[in-house]
Amino acid sequence: MDRPALVATVAAWYAAHARPLPWRDPDVGPWGVMVSEYMLQQTPVARVLPVWHAWLERWPAASALAGEPPGEAVRAWGRLGYPRRAQRLHAAATAIRDRHDDQVPADVDALLALPGVGAYTAAAIASFAHGRRHVVLDTNVRRVLARLEGGQEYPPVALARAERDRATDWLPVAPDEAATWAASSMELGALVCTADRPLCAACPVADACAWLAAGRPAWDGPPRRGQPYAGTDRQCRGVLLAQLRASDAGVPAERLLAAWPADPAQARRALASLLDDDLAHTDTAGHVHL
Repeated sequence: MDRPALVATVAAWYAAHARPLPWRDPDVGPWGVMVSEYMLQQTPVARVLPVWHAWLERWPAASALAGEPPGEAVRAWGRLGYPRRAQRLHAAATAIRDRHDDQVPADVDALLALPGVGAYTAAAIASFAHGRRHVVLDTNVRRVLARLEGGQEYPPVALARAERDRATDWLPVAPDEAATWAASSMELGALVCTADRPLCAACPVADACAWLAAGRPAWDGPPRRGQPYAGTDRQCRGVLLAQLRASDAGVPAERLLAAWPADPAQARRALASLLDDDLAHTDTAGHVHL
């Protein structure tokens, strides 16, 4: 398998077919890229776009966000889900302001020291914002490599060392080419080599795909299950947070709990978790605020 030739083919496809996402604009800068990476965790692009635009208009630099209370970040997060990401992004913005002269660091170790930044997010920010050479392995890239070289419909449930080693073998030596490969392989997985109903006829590297050559064998590993949402504590927390976002003056605790009438005990549990996570707080009058 001629990896460099395939990398170049995917890069050419990307140049012609990449979505014009705003955080890919060279003028956006590292802060805009960082915000997008926090928002895109487990959230579709279509939902992120309007919130990202509003966020960057209000907070064009880390210091701008750090200068407001954390509750404002949670309020502006809207319905993106997993609101602790907003809280962590606010904490990261504060660290960038205080420790990095308001500049998003390019060094992976410095990025990993920021709240809410794990291995993938650090590599993605270093690569997409600063053009550094790093393995960037999201679900889409993992699926592309599992099919293209591994001959499997899906990658393993858990990221294994062998999988990371294979991804490293695909990484070009030149940092700019490595950054392009990170973006282009991710886009290929998002638009063509999708989890369901992949568009193999439109794939620029279909002729080299081991999975396609094998007749697209069905996944024979552990069952792949989506995360349930309806009726969960996570949905209940979301309903309570929506009430808090809509009120600058706070919401009486009794009225807040009444927003989830199906299970009062679950509502109390959800409120307690919001308070424990510092996503909400109560005042002396018993009102709950972001």
